[in-house]
Amino acid sequence: MDKNSKTGAFRALDVLLILMMILPVIAGMALKVLFTPESQGIEIKGALIYTSIAAPVQDLLITEAQVNSWLVMISITGLCLFLTHGIRAKVPTKRQYIAEWIVEKCEGLIKGNMHEYFKGFAPFIAAMLGLSAFSSLLSLTGLFAPTSDLNVVAGWAILVFFLITYYKMKAGPAVYAKSFGEPVKFLAPLNIISEFATPVSMAFRHYGNILSGSVISVLIAAGLQGLTSLVMGRLPGFLGEFPFFRIGIPAVLSIYFDVFSGLLQAYIFSMLTMLYVSGGFPADEYFKHKKFGKKEKA
Repeated sequence: MDKNSKTGAFRALDVLLILMMILPVIAGMALKVLFTPESQGIEIKGALIYTSIAAPVQDLLITEAQVNSWLVMISITGLCLFLTHGIRAKVPTKRQYIAEWIVEKCEGLIKGNMHEYFKGFAPFIAAMLGLSAFSSLLSLTGLFAPTSDLNVVAGWAILVFFLITYYKMKAGPAVYAKSFGEPVKFLAPLNIISEFATPVSMAFRHYGNILSGSVISVLIAAGLQGLTSLVMGRLPGFLGEFPFFRIGIPAVLSIYFDVFSGLLQAYIFSMLTMLYVSGGFPADEYFKHKKFGKKEKA
């Protein structure tokens, strides 16, 4: 009886976690339907503005990109809880194999691209990969992809910039300032510009590739609609209005622009994060400084 009650509770929690993954997407669709104005034909627009909050300098806009980002995070949290629910060392389950595979792959990325000092960096990279990938894949449901908004991706890039700067200063501010004069001192101005250009390039690369894919997909769909009207418009009744050329072709293109390109940009952004953070970390100076500090304390 107790075993059955535990099984029932286990399954009930599984259902709740599955709903936690699905309901945010449904909520996003409902919001889009409620706030999207009527339009004629195919239009290319940015994120919808749901509301604004009065602020001293400038009103804070609550947009579709921000809301969808939170919906994606809720769904990812539900997925993680679902995969780790009921994990046991002696009796592995299929979801446990999936969770372990994700962890092993992320740890492999860290091991292959970063210094051993960053072996605990895997959760951050996994979170970045998941958030970027699922945000781009959200366009498959008809919702606005948060990665198509420069503000969202720029926020990620600024966070990465702070991480890069933090680890570059691990050996002390003097070593960090000295790095701008390498390999020769007169290149210091260019190195400073390059330092601040890093988050800009990361943000525009990710945002530009995702947005361009969405725009191209919409333009092709509009072109196919016009081609259908031109070729089939003379057919009588329903046949003249049915979009024959829009069947199948946009879906095939979506596999590349929405799926492949979105996953690729998530991987590239994460790889650049790992390389910039690890490459900027002065390992020799840090461990030398740390060892010297221990000797002084002794």
